[in-house]
Amino acid sequence: MQIPPVADYLIVAAALFVVGVVGFLVRRNPITMLMAIELMWNAGNLAFAAFARSFGDMSGQVFVFIVITVAAAEAAIALAIVVMVFRRRRDADVDDISVMRG
Repeated sequence: MQIPPVADYLIVAAALFVVGVVGFLVRRNPITMLMAIELMWNAGNLAFAAFARSFGDMSGQVFVFIVITVAAAEAAIALAIVVMVFRRRRDADVDDISVMRG
């Protein structure tokens, strides 16, 4: 079985990243925005893993593991913040969150 070239992985990673950017910029729901950020993280991870495989080096895959750990922590903290905002306001619109300063 032939291994797909790195360019194929990078095309998929670029498509994932574009979907994540569009999802982040278009949607105003914080949960959807968090999922879009996770898509962008995963696009970067796919590119790191593709380059690590093509160069035969494990350091790219180790970096992917570190990024996944940071992304999980970021998602947990951000989700806790969204839950607290929703409990206080009963509305989780991103545009109205700046009103809560003070």
